[in-house]
Amino acid sequence: MSEQISYAWGESSLGEFIVATSPTGIVAFEFADKRAAALDTLMQRLPGATMKEDQDALADLIETLSNVIDHPQSGAGIPLDPRGSNYERQVWQMLRDIPAGETTNYGTLAAKLGRKDARDVTAAIAANGIAILIPCHRVIKKDGSTSGYRWGYRRKRALLEREKADAILHFVVR
Repeated sequence: MSEQISYAWGESSLGEFIVATSPTGIVAFEFADKRAAALDTLMQRLPGATMKEDQDALADLIETLSNVIDHPQSGAGIPLDPRGSNYERQVWQMLRDIPAGETTNYGTLAAKLGRKDARDVTAAIAANGIAILIPCHRVIKKDGSTSGYRWGYRRKRALLEREKADAILHFVVR
């Protein structure tokens, strides 16, 4: 029996996105500039799964994720079901431990894993299919400049700016 995956499309301030869920949680949350390409990529990542579009069943989640895009720190507690190797999941957990409004660099993550070369960390980050909730946008270059982002430099910069603004607002309100 194949695994059942439900998916739906959403709109946000940073563009259209796709979300896919298993009974355990979100398996994919990606910006989707081209629907057909996004769906093809999702199906390749989940071979053997039965894919079902279900806008109605995922409507509340779509609304929640639209809010997360505007307020990236608000995604805590959303159940995830990330798919990847043990190493990739280890790296992704490290990303989830980076507080909203803060950044780190590839070398620092590699050092935490006892590695001198950051290429494996970079590859694991690039394999992440759950935007924002596994916050790969919080990883920048050692010199502090913004590096690449699977869903575009503009989106990465916007997410980082939103987190900083929310952190400042949170600090002022306290």
